[in-house]
Amino acid sequence: MLYPSIDSLLTKIDSKYSLVSVAAKRARNMQIQHDARLEKYVSHKYVGKALEEIHADRLHFRTAAGEENGDQ
Repeated sequence: MLYPSIDSLLTKIDSKYSLVSVAAKRARNMQIQHDARLEKYVSHKYVGKALEEIHADRLHFRTAAGEENGDQ
């Protein structure tokens, strides 16, 4: 079983496309800067860590229109 599950992540971010985009950008950022927002991660890979941060509400995003977390 994958952690966090796709269903739980889609309650945080409204579309799979946005979820993948945000996770990829955060993973790239973590790889360059080596900063962590959680004390302990289940995953060892950067994308998994980014998804865990989204699940823990430690990572937020804004759309081009300026809406927080994609909410309108």
